[in-house]
Amino acid sequence: MAPPDRAGTDSPAPAQGRPGLLAGLTVYLRPRVLAVMLLGFSSGLPLALSGSTLLIWMREAGVDLTTIGLFALVGTPYAIKFLWAPVVDALPVPLLTRWLGRRRGWLVLSQLLLAAAIALLALVDPARAPAMVALVALLVATASATQDIVIDAYRVERLDPSEQAAGMGAYVAAYRVGMVVSTAGILFLVSGIQEKLGVPGPVAWRYGYLVMAAAVGIGLITALVSGEPSAPQGAEADEERHERPLKRVFHAAAGAFTEFLTRPMAVAILAFVVLYKFCDAFAGTMTAPFVIDLGFTRTDYAAIVKGLGLGATLVGGIVGGMAARSLPLATMLWIGAILQSVSNLTFAWLATRGLDYGALSLAIVAENFTSAIGTVVFVAYLSGLCRNPLHTATQYALLTALAATGRTYLSASAGYVAAELGWVWFFAGSLVTAVPSLILLAWLQARGHFREEGLDGRRTRAAAVG
Repeated sequence: MAPPDRAGTDSPAPAQGRPGLLAGLTVYLRPRVLAVMLLGFSSGLPLALSGSTLLIWMREAGVDLTTIGLFALVGTPYAIKFLWAPVVDALPVPLLTRWLGRRRGWLVLSQLLLAAAIALLALVDPARAPAMVALVALLVATASATQDIVIDAYRVERLDPSEQAAGMGAYVAAYRVGMVVSTAGILFLVSGIQEKLGVPGPVAWRYGYLVMAAAVGIGLITALVSGEPSAPQGAEADEERHERPLKRVFHAAAGAFTEFLTRPMAVAILAFVVLYKFCDAFAGTMTAPFVIDLGFTRTDYAAIVKGLGLGATLVGGIVGGMAARSLPLATMLWIGAILQSVSNLTFAWLATRGLDYGALSLAIVAENFTSAIGTVVFVAYLSGLCRNPLHTATQYALLTALAATGRTYLSASAGYVAAELGWVWFFAGSLVTAVPSLILLAWLQARGHFREEGLDGRRTRAAAVG
């Protein structure tokens, strides 16, 4: 995503009274903003299809917890997408770039690959070929991560400064809708197909994933009918266009990495980025199989975990944004880290309650509300680190990829821990995984990191809200 603090900074002040309100509402109806909103749906759709939704399908198919835990590694492309972000930035797609432009060409290619990978995933049986499921899910994640890189660049370049704030809000809302469709939506769909048509569960899951593959068409159509951002201008852009492809990629990557790695405390900063959401991700990896093991149905999961959880996430995001306006960023990072880790105790309590709908609802609200606060402030922190406009896209891809490491490689052992300790001690013990990030936060704060990076002032607090 583009840094929120860049959104709307050059926007003219609206007129006083009702005209300003109308102008603020009609901006969401502009074609460019509507296109970004629909692309947000396309970006939010695939994540769960190779993640939590897939884990429910596998658990119903009888796959053991240890194997399910290892499927966190399927998220690897999100953790290393910075490696090919310079390629997307620098190289054209044969034919498609000529027909559609450099951004839409890559966008259409990534969406075609994404739809094909999801359709292929629908045809694989988790019970008989879990390794093949993992391979195809990896393809889904790779196409999805590539699409995210392109959409981020498209949004920043396509929208006018006065449209950035509205575009970002529309993108995030549609992203959440896409995630709900690929979690609660597909679960309701699979249950309906199984119950109404009387087909076996595996066949119902196949139809559900084929529908999700078709849903990628929303983003594909949007990419085809939307306009292309203006091509880069200036001497530097002209020089880059005349460079050989590999040299262009090298320059795009080297500039972004060198600028960041030469900063003071760069290693500690990167470690903190990796670990801040680790506790949240470690417990979250096993939430889906945990809920199913307690005896809740997939429709219970869809309605409570995803439906009620979405509402709690939206409220938590608003509360986190409001708090970030009045508190320093470092303080908000402390609050977010503590809240999102302590909320795991509600799942330990739920494990003692069993099939209790009220307890599940309370645990889901607590987890999503606190996680949203942590996410809002964390995104503000990442955005503040990307202060060089020449390297924003690649640096943000690097930082978000590192942040995803916590929910991929570091969370891969969650299944083993849950199988050994049981659900109560798994969730209670998950608080230990928050300790390294708290130590790093204290270290960075004591050495003036937030002051040196310009992250302790009003500008950053405003960025968290944007």
